[in-house]
Amino acid sequence: MKKSIILVVIIIAIGIACFWYFHVKSGQNTAQNSTSDAVKDSFDKTPLTLVPQNVSLQNGISFTLQVAKGFTVTPAFEGLKRVRFMAKSPDERLFVTDMYDLSDNTKGKVYILDGWNPQTKKFTNITTYLENLRNPNNVAFYTEGAKTWLYIALTDKLVRYQYKAGDDSPSQAPETLATFPDYGLSYKYGGWHLTRTVAFHNDKLYVSVGSSCDSCEEKLSEPMRASILEMNPDGSDSKVYANGLRNAVGIKWVGNDFFATAMGSDKLGNDAPQDTFQYITGGRNYGWPYCYEQDRQILEYNAQPWQQKNIECSTAPLSYEPLGAHSAPLGFDYFGNASDIALHNYFLVALHGSSILSIGRGYQIARVQQRFGPEPFITGFLQGNNRYGRPADVLFNGDNSFFFTDDFGGVIYYVFK
Repeated sequence: MKKSIILVVIIIAIGIACFWYFHVKSGQNTAQNSTSDAVKDSFDKTPLTLVPQNVSLQNGISFTLQVAKGFTVTPAFEGLKRVRFMAKSPDERLFVTDMYDLSDNTKGKVYILDGWNPQTKKFTNITTYLENLRNPNNVAFYTEGAKTWLYIALTDKLVRYQYKAGDDSPSQAPETLATFPDYGLSYKYGGWHLTRTVAFHNDKLYVSVGSSCDSCEEKLSEPMRASILEMNPDGSDSKVYANGLRNAVGIKWVGNDFFATAMGSDKLGNDAPQDTFQYITGGRNYGWPYCYEQDRQILEYNAQPWQQKNIECSTAPLSYEPLGAHSAPLGFDYFGNASDIALHNYFLVALHGSSILSIGRGYQIARVQQRFGPEPFITGFLQGNNRYGRPADVLFNGDNSFFFTDDFGGVIYYVFK
């Protein structure tokens, strides 16, 4: 009897020691978890079967993609430049941003795509809603009383325009709600991360602002860097909602759950650190530039003697799901309302792809869920040294269809079953 009791005590002690080591000593979450019923944890885990599908563009370029079996990819609109994020207006028109090229320019545009042809799966009309914009990445709509507003975050400022159903151009001058650090590519430290992204939830506005560098301590006078800001819809009461996010280009609320794509530093080699899909909690520090995620651990980044370190890496949260080093995740959407098991309750994330071709990661639409992913849903935009596209955003379009953008080829694709 005594031996049995001793054995039980030993087992309990080992269990407590393991828990203390992995959860208290390390301080790391095993995963970030959603807290609402909007994001479901039930999804079919059957691996996807990819089949070849030829794509022929109007410019004469043809290539073969690998696509989830049963789905078809077709160009819905071509001839754009650096086409980025999409949004549906309250009157169900497709708005899309175009940043023109990779330079820091003021040639960006916002387009409206109309005239959807369900037989050809193409848009027939395009309208330039705004032009001469500095690096427009996305737009978001918000209705307050009788007014609907279109918000757009540019490199240097956040503006909004009043929008009325059927508008082809703004009827009034914009309101400037906030300004952002504005260095441009000529900045002595590199002028990194010129895009800003906007999202709404519960009458609050959220804006992601990237870092000014690959890995550095930002100016104390610029706390909005490498963070997500929260403010009122009129720009008042602005504060840092979450920080330590080097470049969270994609942000989106799904019910009461807040998600973001996050890109890690470039100077840790070809296989580190992980780019990540993050579950965002207000008040959390996600670690950059002092910490990074690798092999489901949060590690110290000792690139230089830090002067302002404000976090112990043992307290930084692990991501909702890692996505691969230098895969460059951008926009995403949640497919909770899709009926097909290949999509139902999954996220689809646009992996823009490593800028160094030899690394070869990304260049796909990836299927992601917690502890499951990323798994290619559409891939083949990089073949050897040949780029045929760089996915930038995903937009669920009802049931088992979606749009995604390619900011390399200037194409909006439609995927359906």
